[in-house]
Amino acid sequence: MSQEKADKSAQNLENSMYQPPKDLVENSNVTHWMRKKGLGTEAEMRAWTSQNYVQFWDEIARTYADWFVPFSQTLKWKAPNASWFVGGKINAAYNAVERHAHTKRRNKLAYIFVGEPVGDVRKITYFELDREVNRFANALKGIGIEKGDRVGIYLPMIPELPIAMLACAKIGAIHVVVFSGFSAGAVRDRLEDSEPKVLVTCDGSYRRGKPIATKPQADEAIAGMGCIEKVVVVKRNGQETPMAEGRDVWWDEFVAGQSGRCAAQPMDPDDSLFILYTAGAAGKPRGIVHTHGGMSVGPALSTSWVFDLKDTDVYWSTADIGWITGHSYIVYGPLCNGATSIMYEGSPDYPDFGRWFQIIEEFGVSVIYTAPTAIRMFMNEGPSWPQKYDLGTVRLMGSVGEAMNPDAFVWWRQYVGGGFAPIMDTWFQSETGSQVIAPLPITPLKPGSPSFPLPGYNVQVVDDSGVQVQPGGTGNIIIAEPWPSMLREVYHDPERYNETYWAAFPGKYLSGDKARVDSDGYIWALGRADDVLKVAGHRISNAEVEASAEKHPAVASAAVVGKPDQVKGESIVVFAVLKPGVVGDDALQKDIKSFVRKTLGPIAIPSDVIFVPEIPLNKAGKPLRSIIKAKALGQPLGDASALANPKSLDQIPLIIQ
Repeated sequence: MSQEKADKSAQNLENSMYQPPKDLVENSNVTHWMRKKGLGTEAEMRAWTSQNYVQFWDEIARTYADWFVPFSQTLKWKAPNASWFVGGKINAAYNAVERHAHTKRRNKLAYIFVGEPVGDVRKITYFELDREVNRFANALKGIGIEKGDRVGIYLPMIPELPIAMLACAKIGAIHVVVFSGFSAGAVRDRLEDSEPKVLVTCDGSYRRGKPIATKPQADEAIAGMGCIEKVVVVKRNGQETPMAEGRDVWWDEFVAGQSGRCAAQPMDPDDSLFILYTAGAAGKPRGIVHTHGGMSVGPALSTSWVFDLKDTDVYWSTADIGWITGHSYIVYGPLCNGATSIMYEGSPDYPDFGRWFQIIEEFGVSVIYTAPTAIRMFMNEGPSWPQKYDLGTVRLMGSVGEAMNPDAFVWWRQYVGGGFAPIMDTWFQSETGSQVIAPLPITPLKPGSPSFPLPGYNVQVVDDSGVQVQPGGTGNIIIAEPWPSMLREVYHDPERYNETYWAAFPGKYLSGDKARVDSDGYIWALGRADDVLKVAGHRISNAEVEASAEKHPAVASAAVVGKPDQVKGESIVVFAVLKPGVVGDDALQKDIKSFVRKTLGPIAIPSDVIFVPEIPLNKAGKPLRSIIKAKALGQPLGDASALANPKSLDQIPLIIQ
């Protein structure tokens, strides 16, 4: 196909409109709510919930969450600081687990854990989950962990991960989950900032059939960190593991003899629930703080309305709990709804590309939430893999992590969704806590667009002066009014909180993402406006990768940009200036790649390392990444007046054909 025909085909897909199945519209959770409110159309409903957002969230909070003490005021707002559900008492773990363990759901499955080794399955009911959460919570209390203490969690996708999170929440401790794919250096950066008293980790896990070690990485990360008093280690793959006497203890020994009952600590809705670190353009990860009240309400509503979850559904988010999608849509959102969730440990292509589809068939998955990166990977392998399995239980699907390209939408819907299941393409961030822009089961879909702001969210797309763009225009995604699951602070850095999110448009949240608005009002997310890479759905700071590369003994300075990748969305390119006397060759390129991988983890490994004599810099001596990227991709440079060394651009090669 010629490029012209390909572009035309993509444009035709973007202009397509997919109507939702009639029975889904008539019986969806949001439709039932609209009928009760007397709201006849989707447009009318979205307008009412936007204009009356405080009243809306008042009702939702009383419907989806249980309160030890009812709140007396829905919102206090003095930008940029919000207090939601003032006067109430709540606990996120109680809402997620305990209340279900004492109802008809007590014997309903909360999680179906599927390990990477074929046949490794563990089924956990709400009653069993509640008991395990309570035992770990009591063990934490037994070593002196109290409300406000931080607990670090560095675990792969195994049940002990949500158990540890919920145990912290139960007693008012703050969990700090660090993605298990990060290496020791990246883990240390996050733990040094949050200063946990306890670290929960494991001996190791599995990667494509091979056991890999986790505990040595954890030991390296916390070496010399005086705040760590105890390391709790899960036995996962049974490999030989070093244990520090007096500090380290096996999980089973830690919880041995502990009671399966533990009263939930009544928390103020604004009390901190967790800190989750996200990529920052300055190279230092930002500790995003979320609260008990917000995370008991926002993810619960969106899980119910966007995914239309019913008591009979088997739901599967393929994300990792180390990111916000896992926090909100594997732990708090589904559990608060009393859902049954699949939790999968392994890779989508092990032992072959049929693994995911085998899981869907075996457990009757009806709602699946995944990333365009995974969908493109399956597309490259062809439809024969999904066609080998009975996927007839799938009734609704979701997408997250990056903008979904229209052809991926059409392919996934056809071969996994049976040609009818709608795809809820969602936009949100670590900072928003829950989905913000997404279709509902009643929304006509345009492939590649997350459609409209969800009920209760006042989203605008504005130009740099704050004026809303006209149809066809492109601008900044901002949120003009507060919402319950919003971030409350950057941990121990109020100036960064204000400067990063609220200074550009006073009183309005700046997402840092760009979007286009089409003639029908549909929003098309375009990606980051600042220097943050999107690799396989993960946000990685350019500056953090640069700092890693510059630690290599051969590298004097570096600039990092992303280039388009058919599967990952974006891959990492390092432009490196070598120290005097160092010869750049293939071996050094490989060594720098390995060094970055070791420093930050496998998700940050560069696809290319290119040696240049000079990095294009601005007057302040910082890499001008936008211009470097434009030159490397053969795109218009735009305004290059900020370049302090214009001749350096001549040394940037074209990296894509």
